[in-house]
Amino acid sequence: MLVNVRDICAMAEQNNMAVAAFDTPSLEATRAAIEVAEQTGYPVILSHAEGHDPFVPLDYMGPTIVNLAERSSALLCVHLDHCEHLSYMRRALEMGFSGAMYDGSFLPYEQNVENSHRAAEMCAAFGAGLECELGSMGSREAGSRDEGGTAEESGAIYTNPDQAEEFVEKTGLDILACSFGTVHGLYKGEPHLNFDVLKKIRKKTGVPLVMHGGSGVSDDDYRKAINAGIRKINYYTYGVKYAAEAVRKLIADAEAKDAHAVLYWHDMTPVAYESFRKTFEDVVKVFANGAAPLM
Repeated sequence: MLVNVRDICAMAEQNNMAVAAFDTPSLEATRAAIEVAEQTGYPVILSHAEGHDPFVPLDYMGPTIVNLAERSSALLCVHLDHCEHLSYMRRALEMGFSGAMYDGSFLPYEQNVENSHRAAEMCAAFGAGLECELGSMGSREAGSRDEGGTAEESGAIYTNPDQAEEFVEKTGLDILACSFGTVHGLYKGEPHLNFDVLKKIRKKTGVPLVMHGGSGVSDDDYRKAINAGIRKINYYTYGVKYAAEAVRKLIADAEAKDAHAVLYWHDMTPVAYESFRKTFEDVVKVFANGAAPLM
């Protein structure tokens, strides 16, 4: 069933857990995320990022995800991730997305506030929830990324707790994505998260918080972040990395048996699906933080 992103994060709040938000720019990833939600009983957010439009256009993937979510017995939100253009957001909302993220974190503060407020009005008109971002992870999800960098190397700017309080009041957002030491893409070395900053943001704003750049974080740090107020965690990079490695192994094993082995695309999609399913199941259970299934 389709659930508003505001409501699904409220469920996470009540259970001191975080909801996994999986970017799913393929049918294999979408199917795996939905089936994991149905089998585990935990809610899941299915996301389509504006920056993934070259992989699979919104016009194709958007209606597909919404339709599958509506037919499912699981608690599912269909969410627009890292949207930088309000016209793109409107297209997603018209398709039935139940949540959207406007990302103006790369803009001057006042312009981010203005655009985020407009996004809040737009989402309200469609009965959808809004996520916005304040601070910087040093790289843009929809732009070029310094994959492999640490937060310090990529020029990350931690979210200012006092400014976050004002930002929430002025924009009317429902959930806030904040920067406290994560980065988009692959980490170089170990991530170092600033939980003091996170706790201060939570205390000042009182809203559910979102962790972006969640791949590569240790299970222990996930739990610390959840206990400090994180209610939605985006997970993408390592999921698609593991799926690619599974396909690569399939090809290598086939060629080891027969140098002239012929493989077809349909040989590879079940392997990718199974990798996504296993990864997503593990992630959802960690993010549950000991909470019982909700369905």
